[in-house]
Amino acid sequence: MQKENIDILSKAILLLNPKMEEQAMDYLLDSCFVTTYQNRDEIIRVDENQKNLYFLTDGLVRAYYIDAKGNDITIRFVNNQGWITHYTALLSNTTSKYTFQCLEECTVIALPYKRIKQCYNQFPSLERLGRLIAESILKTQQARIESFQFLDAEERYLEFLNSYPALFNRVSLSHLCTYLGIQRQSLTRIRKKIASR
Repeated sequence: MQKENIDILSKAILLLNPKMEEQAMDYLLDSCFVTTYQNRDEIIRVDENQKNLYFLTDGLVRAYYIDAKGNDITIRFVNNQGWITHYTALLSNTTSKYTFQCLEECTVIALPYKRIKQCYNQFPSLERLGRLIAESILKTQQARIESFQFLDAEERYLEFLNSYPALFNRVSLSHLCTYLGIQRQSLTRIRKKIASR
């Protein structure tokens, strides 16, 4: 299982950075470890320092926070072969503002950030990989911000279905509502409207 999951990570890295040297890849992967989490387990907890960058080989994770009124707000879903991190907290060695919780049994590879930084000094291709991962995370975050700025509730729902078709039946309506910023009754109306077209 360890080798199979490391192979998945290797392929994902090469897809992102095809020019990665074998020596650099081996150096990075040498410090990785695979962990299986159960449904509702937390990979990253709010107010804890994050020492690893995580890669999800199998499963589904959500990132959330509790607002001032005690509401549980989902800000992100991570599906197979996605990166799990509160990236700014990882880079700045500060505590995470979010909890990353498994919504299914998950297989996760941890890449120690200390090792990643050492890799940057030795292999330029790994520094490029770090930039590409950061760009990937930034694109996801920017798309979410812009969806609230430029799309109405129905458009945000349709965008979610288009971007994450495999997640529709895997996330609860409660989590989906908070992710989209839509009240449950409004989402029900939107879904009925779309279904009747």
